[in-house]
Amino acid sequence: MIPVCRLEELPAGSSVRLDTTPPIAVFNADGELYAIDDTCTHQDASLSEGWLEGRLIECPLHGAAFDLRTGRPACLPARRPVRTHQVTVTDGVIHVRLTAGEGSAA
Repeated sequence: MIPVCRLEELPAGSSVRLDTTPPIAVFNADGELYAIDDTCTHQDASLSEGWLEGRLIECPLHGAAFDLRTGRPACLPARRPVRTHQVTVTDGVIHVRLTAGEGSAA
């Protein structure tokens, strides 16, 4: 488990990037926490710098969008999913458990 930050440090509508290998983005989408690989599968862009709309994150480079729940692309130009990771909160601290392998955890 990788500690991310305290829950109150990640308000609704915000994200944080973890400098892990690969980098991970953690999002608070209307009070629900999600973690995905931070790199867009279409082209190398940081998804944590994208636009959060409900449960979708839009890539800041070419507008590909990914479902935070499954990692699946919601529109072109992305065709491959990003990997999702388990998020838990323990004693007020957000933690991420990395998913092994390729593709989505869902």
